[in-house]
Amino acid sequence: MLFSNKRIAITMGDLNGIGPEIIVKALYDSVIRLQGRFYIYGSDKYLTKAAGELGIEKFWSVCSPGNFPEKENQVTVFDYGFSIGGGIREPNEDSGRASLLFCSDAISDVFAKKLDALVTAPIHKQSWKMAGAKWPGHTELLTHKTGCKDSAMMFVSSELKVALATIHCALSEVPARLSIKKITNTLELLNQTLVKYFGIERPRIAVAGLNPHAGESGRFGKEESRIIRPAVVASRENGIDADGPSPGDTLFTKESRDKYDGFLAMYHDQGLIPVKTLSMNDATNVTIGLPVIRTSPAHGTAFDIAGKGKADEASMKMAIRVAAMMVDRKRKFQSEK
Repeated sequence: MLFSNKRIAITMGDLNGIGPEIIVKALYDSVIRLQGRFYIYGSDKYLTKAAGELGIEKFWSVCSPGNFPEKENQVTVFDYGFSIGGGIREPNEDSGRASLLFCSDAISDVFAKKLDALVTAPIHKQSWKMAGAKWPGHTELLTHKTGCKDSAMMFVSSELKVALATIHCALSEVPARLSIKKITNTLELLNQTLVKYFGIERPRIAVAGLNPHAGESGRFGKEESRIIRPAVVASRENGIDADGPSPGDTLFTKESRDKYDGFLAMYHDQGLIPVKTLSMNDATNVTIGLPVIRTSPAHGTAFDIAGKGKADEASMKMAIRVAAMMVDRKRKFQSEK
C-alpha cells in the first residue's frame, strides 16, 4: 500500500480513557492510514488490549521511545511500558504522569522537525494536576514547550471554524482576561490560520460580544464598548475583515455561517456549544499560533464508556485528516514564498 510521506505523531492521552480505542479504530481504517506515517506515543499493552476487545489484529510495529526505526513503517508505537492498573476509570496521578510524558516527548520531536504534526488523544486535566503538571491542558503545555508568545484554541468542523479569546478559566474570570490586545492578537492568529492553512484569501470573521445582546449599549455590560469593539476597529485598520461585536445567541445561525469564514468567541462554552451541537462527531481542536501543527478530537476521556467498545472515532479521524491537510498547506505555503 502506498502512503503519504507526512509523519504524524499521535499521543495516546489518558491510558484509562478512550484514547487507545479511538486510535486503534481510526488507524485501522486504511483510508486514514493513507494520510501519512504514524508514530504513537503511549503503551503497546493498552493499544493491544483495545484492539483485542474490538477484534482487530495488531497492525503496528513497536520500538522504545526516541528510537525511530531505520525502515519506516506505516504505524509505529513508541512503547513506554506503563501499566496503570486495571479498570481505573477516573482521574489519577499515574495516568496523568504517563499522558504528560507522552505529550512532552511528542511535542519535542515535532518541534525538532523529526515529525510534521501532532495529534493528541484526550487527557484528563485533573490527572495532570494530580501529577504536578504546571499547565492545565495541552494548549498551555504546547505554548510553553515551543516558546510561543501567542496561541489560541480553534475548533474546526464541517459547519464552523471558531477561535476562542479565552480558554480554560472560570466564567467569572473571563472579563478580566479580555483586553484589546488579547482580542486583536487572537483575530490576527485566526486570520493567518484561515489564509495559510485553509486557503481562504480574505477571510470574513464575525466577533461575538461577551454580554447578553452584546451589552445593549452598556445596559448589560461595558466590555463591548471598552474592549471588543475597539479591538475589532483596530483589526480592521490592520487589514482584517472583522465584524462585531454581535450577540452570541444569534451569531452562529445558518445565515451567519454562510456569510462568515470564521468566528471569534469570547469564552470556552460560547464557542464550543454551537460547535458540538452542530458537529459533535467531526469537530477538531486546532491550536493556532504555534510554530508546529497540533490537532485533537473535540471531546474528553469519556471514562464512563472506556473499554466498552462504544467510543466514536469520527473526531479522531477528523483530527488526523485536518493535521495532514495542514501539513500539505504549510508545505505549499512555504514553497510559494
